[in-house]
Amino acid sequence: MANSSKRWGNQYACSSSASSMAILLFVVPLVVVFGLVSLLGPKTSNWVLISNSYPWLWNSQSSSPSLNLTGASNSSSEFPPLNDDVLGLRSSVVVVDMHSIEEAHSDDSLQNRSSSPPLSIEEAVPPTLEQPNGTRQDDYANETQISIVKAEGQRKNTNLGWLEARLRRARAAIREAKFGNQTQDVDYIPNGPMYWKANAFQRSYLEMEKRFKVFVYGEGEPPLFHNGPCKSIYSMEGNFIHEIEVNKQFRTHDPEKAHVYFLPFSVTMLVRFVYVRDSHDFGPIRQTVRDYVNIVSGKYPYWNRSLGADHFMLACHDWGPETSNSDPHLRKNSIRVLCNANTSEGFNPSKDVSFPEINLQTGDTHGFLGGPSPRLRSILAFFAGGVHGPIRPVLLEHWENKDEDLRVHQYLPKGISYYDMMRHSKFCLCPSGYEVASPRVVEAIYTGCVPVLISDHYVPPFSDVLNWKSFSVEVKVSEIPNLKNILMSISTKQYIRMQRRVVQVRRHFEVNSPPKRFDVFHMILHSIWLRRLNVRVHDDQ
Repeated sequence: MANSSKRWGNQYACSSSASSMAILLFVVPLVVVFGLVSLLGPKTSNWVLISNSYPWLWNSQSSSPSLNLTGASNSSSEFPPLNDDVLGLRSSVVVVDMHSIEEAHSDDSLQNRSSSPPLSIEEAVPPTLEQPNGTRQDDYANETQISIVKAEGQRKNTNLGWLEARLRRARAAIREAKFGNQTQDVDYIPNGPMYWKANAFQRSYLEMEKRFKVFVYGEGEPPLFHNGPCKSIYSMEGNFIHEIEVNKQFRTHDPEKAHVYFLPFSVTMLVRFVYVRDSHDFGPIRQTVRDYVNIVSGKYPYWNRSLGADHFMLACHDWGPETSNSDPHLRKNSIRVLCNANTSEGFNPSKDVSFPEINLQTGDTHGFLGGPSPRLRSILAFFAGGVHGPIRPVLLEHWENKDEDLRVHQYLPKGISYYDMMRHSKFCLCPSGYEVASPRVVEAIYTGCVPVLISDHYVPPFSDVLNWKSFSVEVKVSEIPNLKNILMSISTKQYIRMQRRVVQVRRHFEVNSPPKRFDVFHMILHSIWLRRLNVRVHDDQ
């Protein structure tokens, strides 16, 4: 991870300029306020989280083995197969008491295949079904539910009950959509094998547009907060922070009306302004985030109410997961929206969100979208990139300049365009670097090139909705020597299908300003919305 500081350069063009004095003016008051919060703030030891089960249903048929999300898993010890009624959302029961914090995973190995209509949301005792292996399991033991019991004498928050009632209606509508027809939509109607369950996705998206509200904490000053890079490999940090802060549809300035709460720090900016380069000391970054959490938890009741379970952070920098270690509740309970979605480093698809790494070199996608038809793509596969991380050296060792069909280069020959090569290739190789995410995945989708994901432990973006197996190829690192045979075994007919699906799903990865429906901004929000649907918060006496 220390090597992740490789990406520096001119990547802050859209960030507001800030001097060291601006940092000092923010950090000093932050420490002073944190001291007051520590002395005067509420005590969280009066809070207890209890877990129950709560039904809402998705349905998916299968999954790519390497996704570890909705179907069979390559590593059952990491993520066992999900219930067939859940689309890309794992059950994670969080148990917290006043002395310790513990995360336990419920039985994800359920394989229910009921064809009967779903029970009503309020039904108290869901049925059990006979499993294929002869065991019986709870039909609805798949959905995270967090119930919060407040200390005696505290007043119940009626606004929260009102919000939760509407979320129950959204769950019911999504569940019923599996058995009905899709709603007509002038912009876009999801359809095809690219989606695990197109009807349910559409209904969920429409429910999000109708109901979802995000509160952005106003505390903190740029450049560390409310700010981020817009012209770099980490551009999605700045892009999302900017778009959510100016958004009038989803952002609410009334925290009582919010479903989720955004902690608007930029990990990229923390690395630039707080981290001492080459020091390998994450302490200053952790302390800054820890102080911020303590300030908002002392000023507002919402963090303590759920111990962060309805809060989210977003980071495209490689150190996003490390930054979440600043607070135990932030890592274990909160929704972490990460480019570095590595299950071997603690990424949990049940509550965390994988979002795409997009290298906006000019701040937008102008000139990067589109490519020729399949018949004009004469190159079987293409890759060009530096040697870093454990996977690329293996790829280069076996294929660099060794095969006319597989154009694998560390450095492109002079005069050859990187994007032209992608546009004239059938498949684009996307090996992980030091971290699992790669901007080549979205670059391939933008140019109509079928992405070949070469990685272990990576959860691709929006996997709870998108069936990546239908429009990409997933290759284990151990299969790199056999890469050409794997690609050659894909028939022309199947390749054409996959390429057309790449073009169809491209809208979900496009960056627009202002955002357009179903684009990358809305897909990120939808992923957060799904995780919030899987959490039920109570504020009872």
